[in-house]
Amino acid sequence: MTSAAWTLLVAAIGALVGLGAVAVVRGLRAPVPSLAAGLAFLDTSRPADTAADLTTAGPASRSDRLGAWLARHPLAPLPASQRRALAARNIPIADFMAEKAVFTVIGTIVPGVVAGCIGFLAGWTPFVPVGVALAGAIIGWFVPDVTLRRRAPALRADMAESLYTYFDLVTLERLANLSAPQALASAAYASDAPLFLHLRSALDRARLEQRPPYAELRALAERLELPELADVADVMQLEESGASLTGALRARVRELRDSHLSAQKISAAKVSEQMTVFMVIPSMVFALVFLVPPLLRLTGAGGTP
Repeated sequence: MTSAAWTLLVAAIGALVGLGAVAVVRGLRAPVPSLAAGLAFLDTSRPADTAADLTTAGPASRSDRLGAWLARHPLAPLPASQRRALAARNIPIADFMAEKAVFTVIGTIVPGVVAGCIGFLAGWTPFVPVGVALAGAIIGWFVPDVTLRRRAPALRADMAESLYTYFDLVTLERLANLSAPQALASAAYASDAPLFLHLRSALDRARLEQRPPYAELRALAERLELPELADVADVMQLEESGASLTGALRARVRELRDSHLSAQKISAAKVSEQMTVFMVIPSMVFALVFLVPPLLRLTGAGGTP
C-alpha cells in the first residue's frame, strides 16, 4: 500500500471518529421545547394520535429535522401496531424515523469501514461493491422495526402492570372521598411512566376543554388497545347518575386483576411446555449413549477385539 493510500485511510478513520464524537455530543444535548408542538398537541380538530405522531419536542438538530420530514413524507406508511407501540413508549414517530435514518447511514458505512480495516491489515486496496452497501442500508433501515417488534411483549406486560397500578391508585383516591374526575387526575400524577403520561395528557385536555374526562379515556383506550381502561371509565361515569361508585369500582378492578392473573398463568404454562422439549433432548442423548454400544455389540457392527 502506498503512502497516499495510508494517508487517505487514516484521514477517513479520523473523520469517522470525529463525526461519531460530534453525534454523541449532539445526542446528549436536551432538545428545545417547541411552541408549535405544544399547540398541535392541544389541537382537537384532528385525531389525537395524528397530533401526537407528527409533533416532536422541537427539531433542534439535523437528525430531528430529518425525522420530522420523514414522518411527514414516509416511504411507506407505518403499520397500526407500530404506531401503538410507539405511542405506548411515548416515542414520537419523528424520533423513530430519525433512528431509522441513522441506522441506514450506519449500515451503508459499515461495509466500507470493515473493508478498509481488512485492507489495512492485509495490505491490499479495499473495494466494496455497491450492492453490499445497498444491502447494509436496507438492513439498517429495518433494524429499529425488528427491535420494536422484539420489545412488544415486554412493553405490553409493563403497560398492563402500570394500568392496574393506576386502578389501585384511583380506588385509594376514591376511598379518600375524592370525586371521580379528581381521583382520576390525582392518580395520573403519581408516576412518570409512559402510560401515566398518556393518562395525564388526556385528563389535562379534558380539563382545559371543561368537559368530563371519560370520553378522552375511552379514546386513549381505543388508541392503545386497552379495553380495561374503557371499562373503568364506564364505572367512574356512574357517579354522574348518583350510583355508589367505590364498591362497583373495587369489584370491577378485582375482576380485571383476576382476568390478568389467569392470562399470566396461561402464558407461564405455555412457556413451561416449551421448556419440556429442551428437557427431553438431554435425556434422549444419555439414553443413546447407554443403548448404542450394546446394540452395536448385538448386531456385530462393533467388531470383536
